[in-house]
Amino acid sequence: MRSIFSKTLAVGAAAALALTAASCSNDREGSDGKSGGKGFAKDSLIGVALPAKTSENWVLAGDLFTNGLKQAGFKADVQYAGASTTVADQQAQISSMVTKGAKVIVIGATDAAQLSTQVAQAKQSGATVIAYDRLITNTKDVDYYVAFDNLKVGQLQGQALLDGMRKKKPKGPYNIELFSGSPDDNNSAVFFNGAMSVLKPAIDKGEVKVGSGQTDIKQTAIQGWKAENAQQRMDSLLTSTYSKKTLDGVLSPNDTLARAILTSVKGAGKPLPVVTGQDSEVESVKSIMAGEQYSTINKDTRKLVAQTVSMVKALQAGDKPQINDPSSYNNGVKVVPAFLLPPVIVTKENAAQAYATDPKLAPLTK
Repeated sequence: MRSIFSKTLAVGAAAALALTAASCSNDREGSDGKSGGKGFAKDSLIGVALPAKTSENWVLAGDLFTNGLKQAGFKADVQYAGASTTVADQQAQISSMVTKGAKVIVIGATDAAQLSTQVAQAKQSGATVIAYDRLITNTKDVDYYVAFDNLKVGQLQGQALLDGMRKKKPKGPYNIELFSGSPDDNNSAVFFNGAMSVLKPAIDKGEVKVGSGQTDIKQTAIQGWKAENAQQRMDSLLTSTYSKKTLDGVLSPNDTLARAILTSVKGAGKPLPVVTGQDSEVESVKSIMAGEQYSTINKDTRKLVAQTVSMVKALQAGDKPQINDPSSYNNGVKVVPAFLLPPVIVTKENAAQAYATDPKLAPLTK
């Protein structure tokens, strides 16, 4: 992992500094270009740099940012990185936003550890930097972090895997395999560590066994979050490990990989294991309702974008954006004030309730 994540309570002077910097009050600060200064014009340019369109939620986020910022009176410059595995596209896009005079730059990082030069440029120009969904690491120049509680996401996935297997087969031991996301995505380790905090006690007791023995995140990572990479790895695992024994469950960090894993298992003619996911993608919700994929996580992109736009509006008015976690997210250089939204685990049993207000997903659960 090139990025660093630490979700720990800050102590001593560091905590005091973080709490002061991240206060939820609307006190005004000076005009030194830092967040919460004198504000800026209502029709200012707001930059939004997003990664490649690797999931439905990233596509939706771009549309929501474009419309939401325009409705709030801002000029919106929403850019996606290319499909390559390099971060060069996003670096260039952020630098361009700085040159255009963006007052706030929202960044869904392609590679969380390789944007320090660009966010430094943004801060030097007087812009505020908001890390969106993925924490930007190894820099003092990120002002805020807005996301769903991604450690909780992993914990929910780990628990769903155990619950699903126990429901399907009341007594273990259970054979499982572990998958994690792309190593250049800071969230990958957060999801994985959250899930392992739930699974490891069961592994230690012998209730759960990782058939391949591949438990290190370097072994489980899927570069670029690409479905074909996950399917290839699952094909290999089925051939090497499950010719004679049953695979009971697979920890998948998102829906795209979950469907690839299920495709591999179907292709091998094996019984379907319990498979987790995340993002509430349409095809995965259909799969859950059909009794194939076991679970997903509902992280309503509409709410996350709305919260981000609300933070931009506060900054425009010269106020401090609302935060609800001032001390937990250390990016390796500083504690970044955060606003976290709660994720929701979804299985076939609660899908109708979970998606009741979602016009795209609600019809799929009836």
